[in-house]
Amino acid sequence: MKLNLVYQEKYSRGELLLRTFFGWLYICIPHYFILFFLSIWGGILSFIAFWAILFTGVYPKPFFNYQVKLLKWSLRLQARLYNLLDGYPAFGLSAEDEKVLLDIPYPQKLSRGKLLLRLFFGWLYILIPHGFMLFFRYIGFGVIMFIAWWAVLFTGKYPLGMFNYMVGTIRWSYRVNIYYSYMTDDYPPFNGKEISTEETSSN
Repeated sequence: MKLNLVYQEKYSRGELLLRTFFGWLYICIPHYFILFFLSIWGGILSFIAFWAILFTGVYPKPFFNYQVKLLKWSLRLQARLYNLLDGYPAFGLSAEDEKVLLDIPYPQKLSRGKLLLRLFFGWLYILIPHGFMLFFRYIGFGVIMFIAWWAVLFTGKYPLGMFNYMVGTIRWSYRVNIYYSYMTDDYPPFNGKEISTEETSSN
């Protein structure tokens, strides 16, 4: 999996204030209203995909592509709500955003053993260790988001180190999500760093 956001050299103070005070109205309500229903369908497809993997070892590709598009939409939205990017997040499953990269390679074959292991013991070896570490990581996430807000307001710049921490936290969370959702057999590392050996869909 590859996940990245393009760092901006300059941020709009006007957009920052607009998102802060009215983002719930013009970003959250319309996007989350649509995503709510799309996520229900995504959950149904995930349930069907589980049985498909169990009996065939393959995640149906149309289902997989739908889930990836859903994750991309969610990432576009998060990037703006967390003030990591300016601009309005595009609507639609097929929409593209040159500032947002999420590339999840389609697995030609998935392990039935790992599928069942996640089903019965995922809470133990995925959610507990990763959830524990991400809990504290997200505390820092919230603190940095607050500090960065003031930095952008007064300087028009998002401190690069803080930006990388925020993106890394999101990257870590997405890795856990796609592993727990049976979209990959690669166990997520305990960090949010970019990994040069990670595959992309073009490989």
